[in-house]
Amino acid sequence: MIFYFSLNVTYHDFQQFYRGEVSKVEVHDRNGRTLWIHGRHFRRFLTRSGIVGQFKMELNAQGELVSLCKV
Repeated sequence: MIFYFSLNVTYHDFQQFYRGEVSKVEVHDRNGRTLWIHGRHFRRFLTRSGIVGQFKMELNAQGELVSLCKV
């Protein structure tokens, strides 16, 4: 399964994941489906501006993350 979505989270808001206050990011893909993705998967995309961009996520048949990349 492949999902495309946009994400715009400020650096300040993403700090909630580091403090353990929040564990998952809620996003809506291009088809309107709601996805809950663990915040740890976005750490490599974090900049001083936060996390901003278009993403592609691939899951296997068991719903496990295969890849997450910025497109």
